[in-house]
Amino acid sequence: MNNTDSSGPSPQQCINWFRNSAPYINAHRGKTFVLMFGGEAVQHSSFHHTVHDVALLHALGIRLILIHGARPQIDAKLELQGVHTSMLGGIRLTQRQALGPVLDAVGSVRLLIEAQLSMGLANSPMYGARIDVVSGNFITARPYGVRNGVDYGLTGEVRSVDTAALRHQLDHHHVALLGPVGYSPSGEVFNLVAEDVAVHVAEAVQADKLIFLTTSQGIEENQHILREMIPNEVDQYLRGKELDSELLRYLDAARRACRGGVRRIHLVSYLEDGALLQELFTRDGSGTLITQDPYEEIRQASIEDIGGLLELLRPLEEEGILVRRSREKLEQEIAHFAVIERDGMIVGCGALYPLPDEDDSCTSAEIAGLAVHPSYRRSQRGSELLEFLEKKAVSRSIRKLFVLTTRTAHWFLEHGFEAVGIEQLPKSRAALYNFQRNSLVFCKEI
Repeated sequence: MNNTDSSGPSPQQCINWFRNSAPYINAHRGKTFVLMFGGEAVQHSSFHHTVHDVALLHALGIRLILIHGARPQIDAKLELQGVHTSMLGGIRLTQRQALGPVLDAVGSVRLLIEAQLSMGLANSPMYGARIDVVSGNFITARPYGVRNGVDYGLTGEVRSVDTAALRHQLDHHHVALLGPVGYSPSGEVFNLVAEDVAVHVAEAVQADKLIFLTTSQGIEENQHILREMIPNEVDQYLRGKELDSELLRYLDAARRACRGGVRRIHLVSYLEDGALLQELFTRDGSGTLITQDPYEEIRQASIEDIGGLLELLRPLEEEGILVRRSREKLEQEIAHFAVIERDGMIVGCGALYPLPDEDDSCTSAEIAGLAVHPSYRRSQRGSELLEFLEKKAVSRSIRKLFVLTTRTAHWFLEHGFEAVGIEQLPKSRAALYNFQRNSLVFCKEI
């Protein structure tokens, strides 16, 4: 009997995905990830998928610290016991009579997560996982105090993180689980903001990634998910907004963590099954990345890019769209090339070749080898590459750009080039014109 679901991916598609994820598996192994999710995620029906993905990350050798919230559970406990608390700026005012329900809720959430991570049923993704989960007094806290005349009671803030103890647990292949509580040297317990715990822990252990699981796919603007942001862009997005939603609180925490030294912070949906794995093991991810480092950039090519350039150019050369260049020729001409690098992969390239005039001056140049990876052509990357090369030409006092093409005439016309005859080329370039290719010649004054 054939149990294959024809609506799902084929075995070959699964194999290809697994092979393509190999670079990320290698890159993430041994790295430290802090994963933060609110109480809403824990009580959602999809939480078992999150647990399965956590187990997979652990199996792949990723060092995990889980931070959980408990807001809805705390609200439910307080209501059950008839205790009222106020929220101010997204922070709960925790009076002494509220601390019992708060601790009950946090403890119940922690036990639920530990139980989920302990499952090992046959025919389930957790079979054979064997995850040792460790909780403890890793967070030292202090009172949030009186601010603007408001006494926050037993609400606290992170004072320090026991980094050595956390690293010890990670070194022994344990998963650390922390909740939104901290302890003072005098033995008091404080109710903390889970997002602040996540930020302080990620900074203290110098985490490679801080991941927030949210109801949203990421930051949306004009009905499109922003795949990458830097802290200044986050500042602009948050300007004038009240941090009264889960997503905005996470985004505010993300920019603080980024400026605190955490290189990459991800906002990923827990509602979308597999979104966490897609974010971590595919090039384009599923959510929003906040980083100080450029995830994608246009830059001058270097000799280390030769392999990526060959991989990008070969299919176009075989189709006859581009002139074939050997590895040796590419190595000789690498200084002329610019590349678009996306998370370590060359997804676009182009070259600027100066064309000497008869008097050995150089006021003209040729743009050649302009290419974008097929997966990224429905974007502005080609235009951005062209703009980069034009700016480079201007900086070198180039006044006229030439392009020879057989397939992309209209694209260059749309970008300000005009059709000209071969005789318009500088003599040094006209002498090398290949009449068998019969390329069209275009020119643009800059």
